[in-house]
Amino acid sequence: VSTQSHGGVFFFIFFLHCVCVLLSMEIDDQNLDAVPEPKKTQDFSKEVAALLPQAQALAKAGRLQEAIDLCMGLEKQTRQAGDSQSTSELVGTVAQMCFDAQDWTRLNENIVLITKKRGQSKRAVVDLVQKCSNALPSLPNLDIRLQLIDTLRTVTAGKIFVEVERARLTRTLAQIKEGEGNIAEAADLMQEVQVETYGAMEKREKTEYILEQMRLVLLKKDYIRTFIISRKLNKKILEDTNFQDLKVRYYNYLIEYFQHENKPLDVCKCWQAIYETPIVKEHVGQWQAALQNSILYLALSPFNNEQSDLLARLSTTEAKRLQQLPIIESLAKQFMTMELMNWPLTHESVLLTAEPFQGPKGPDRWKDLHKRVIQHNIRVIAQYYSRITMSRLASLLNLDTDRAELELSEMVSGKFLSAKIDRPQGVIMFVKRKEAEDILNEWSSDISSLLDLAEKTCHLIHKENMVHKITATAH
Repeated sequence: VSTQSHGGVFFFIFFLHCVCVLLSMEIDDQNLDAVPEPKKTQDFSKEVAALLPQAQALAKAGRLQEAIDLCMGLEKQTRQAGDSQSTSELVGTVAQMCFDAQDWTRLNENIVLITKKRGQSKRAVVDLVQKCSNALPSLPNLDIRLQLIDTLRTVTAGKIFVEVERARLTRTLAQIKEGEGNIAEAADLMQEVQVETYGAMEKREKTEYILEQMRLVLLKKDYIRTFIISRKLNKKILEDTNFQDLKVRYYNYLIEYFQHENKPLDVCKCWQAIYETPIVKEHVGQWQAALQNSILYLALSPFNNEQSDLLARLSTTEAKRLQQLPIIESLAKQFMTMELMNWPLTHESVLLTAEPFQGPKGPDRWKDLHKRVIQHNIRVIAQYYSRITMSRLASLLNLDTDRAELELSEMVSGKFLSAKIDRPQGVIMFVKRKEAEDILNEWSSDISSLLDLAEKTCHLIHKENMVHKITATAH
């Protein structure tokens, strides 16, 4: 028994040793964020203050490598002693000396060397990356800038404590690629950054970053990706007074997406959100354009309960402001009134200059508006007629009979209307479509009426029998 117990203890100790070895292998330079900062055991601030002037003098004398070696010798001691402040000053001085000497190869090599060192201070890495990132605009040419960005993105990969700096570097690189005309490459670079998970980044910067991702994928014509990225933003954040400009940008990008997807009702909602933004309401031209586009895209939307309710609410709540847009106000009232609308519209030339009817899709949207007018007129006719000839319907709609039949058939198949067409006789019968529940309710009501009649009949028969018996007994 003792031999087995000793064997079990030995196996357990061996297992723990293997686990410790594996854990030590996992903790490398790519997982510094998982390692806590070492405690400071010694202060090297005096030694650093004395050494830095010597190193800078050597660098100015053209002995850059000697100056770097001098700093790196003390850097090892400060790193091992946990003096992150002194370590940061030393590595920052090394980078500055390379900048001053314009030795870009040595700069990139030392950045990699410093960040790869075991037990390197997080503060030193963050300060070094930030210092180099801030110096990017001052670099002499684009090639050197790209090399430094590539180096910094390499050393920050996988390190959570510099994820914000890496995201900013990626954005800078994407801007460079966009400037070169590589829109697809710029969009792909930005898509790799899951900035919505970064807790260290401020809300506004994070929102701007996501909007930049949306802008680039829109330029790339990747509309599906645009919608996916738009879902990363919480719309409640955009309601903050400090985010009004970002809210307008966000909904403008969504408008472009919904226009491509041919969803006029969603475009209307985006314009309505822009209209309700305080900074838009402060400028007459902006709110008039937003309100006008809201009404026009609502008119372009297929008729349903939501569209009808939204049009009624907009016409009621914004009645005073719509008075400043008489043509749009008149169009909204015509769609809400159960009367036939004339085509062409009265102010057709003015409406054609509106934003929805401009651009490559403008003529198609104008045709859609004509279609919505026809559908409105058919609903009006169905309300006042139970039977009508096809020729009379076509006359009321100002269409030929084939087009009138086609529009009516589309409305019936879309379940916007209930009608039957007798083509041999050329007659249309507007009937109310009965749902299954209505049919069952009618059947139940008929059965109840039938049972009531049967009960009443039995009662009357019983009454007659009683009267007959009383009469026979009296005689």
